[in-house]
Amino acid sequence: MTPRERVLAAMKLQKPDRIPVMCQFSFGHMLQQLNVSSSELWFDMNTFADGLLTLQELYKFDGILTSLHGHKKNWRDEIIRFERNGEKEILTFENKEMIFNPDELPMVKHLIATEKKKMEDINIEDIPDEIPYIPVSQDLHFEIDLDNKLTIYDSIHERVNQIYSIHGEVTSPFDYFLDYLGYENALMALIENAEKSKSILQKFTDGIVQLSSEMCTKPVDAIKISSPYAGMGFISTNMYRVFILPYESQIIKVIKDRGKFAYIHTCGAINDRLEIMQESGASGLECLDPPPIGNVELEEAIGRIGDEMFIKGNIDSVHTLLQGSWQELTNDIIKRINAGKSTRGFILSTACSIAPHVPRERIQLLVQLAEKYGKYEVN
Repeated sequence: MTPRERVLAAMKLQKPDRIPVMCQFSFGHMLQQLNVSSSELWFDMNTFADGLLTLQELYKFDGILTSLHGHKKNWRDEIIRFERNGEKEILTFENKEMIFNPDELPMVKHLIATEKKKMEDINIEDIPDEIPYIPVSQDLHFEIDLDNKLTIYDSIHERVNQIYSIHGEVTSPFDYFLDYLGYENALMALIENAEKSKSILQKFTDGIVQLSSEMCTKPVDAIKISSPYAGMGFISTNMYRVFILPYESQIIKVIKDRGKFAYIHTCGAINDRLEIMQESGASGLECLDPPPIGNVELEEAIGRIGDEMFIKGNIDSVHTLLQGSWQELTNDIIKRINAGKSTRGFILSTACSIAPHVPRERIQLLVQLAEKYGKYEVN
């Protein structure tokens, strides 16, 4: 099997020749492994695409997740001042400074104070019909060039030539809601003004549905719906059913209707909502963080949802991949491979993205052990 065929088989809930391996790269890990400028890796499409392909080749992964899209071609023209101090880069734009350091994620400082929206001041019609940014983290947006929003998928596809599985990514409406109002205001709004909250969520959903539909016209096999704040530590199962499930289900439906796979990425503890997430119609589920970061045991998750969804996970990127001894890491990977072989659709991966300082030889161990222990028995 080719690597792409291997991933496709797992997503179809079939047994490939061996368990496929595919992890998400954190921006910090890319910076640690690539000899590139931090700001260029963030802003420049070709630099970012080159980085994804370089690391894919280094680690021999079966697929590539392209988490950023819509890079601006003229991003350098918007820089007012550029400063470099060793590896630290400070870029000043009209309304913000961006500070890049290889040892941490990019941080943004708004030069003009920005206030989060108050519920009573929000006009639903003011929310853009077309999604203009990716809410990477609090106050950090990746602005999407609406004239160039999906070009990177064509660029990567031309270079992998159908050999590797390419995955796209969109962000959950709930993330946009939290970002738009601010976390505290947004959570209070769910309680105090549920109907207007639903209207805001639906407006963001409409934009994400449109973006997902357009992404499906590109050479991607699957689209990940990033929904990191939908776990137990943030929202109850009852509120999940009201404020997350109906909206993510709409996105999943349009992706599947267009012949692509859709999977949900939710961090932290989700043991109490595995079956609810399955109700969304999603093809698969990631991260399934194990203790202590989360509360999902892989064997249990496979028993509960493994017949209906492919599972992508679930190595602890920090406590195991980064901090565990070599023997602990080896044992953990083999344990997850053996559990994964008990079901039809399993992709070996870190639970969340690869932590920045994980040495490359530890990541290379995933494919080495999958090739040794992850082959399915031929019936």
